[in-house]
Amino acid sequence: MKKRDIALILGAIAILAVLWAAPEESTKKVPYDDTHSKYYEIAHKDGKKAAEKFCEECHNANGVPFPEGHPPKFRCLFCHKLEQTH
Repeated sequence: MKKRDIALILGAIAILAVLWAAPEESTKKVPYDDTHSKYYEIAHKDGKKAAEKFCEECHNANGVPFPEGHPPKFRCLFCHKLEQTH
């Protein structure tokens, strides 16, 4: 075996170890309820960016506040995934 083969194998093992140790997804999913179901329809029809334009209508300082340290609020559906609906 050549040194580059050993390096490739060790690199692959290192990548797998990092992926194995990664924490489980902890970001809350968007609930599929009466309030959010219309946004699910928009997301499926026109895409996530079209749906997340409406998030700030409720999720703001006067409504449902963002937790301290929350990242920029214009890409909600980048982190908050939609529930699986069929």
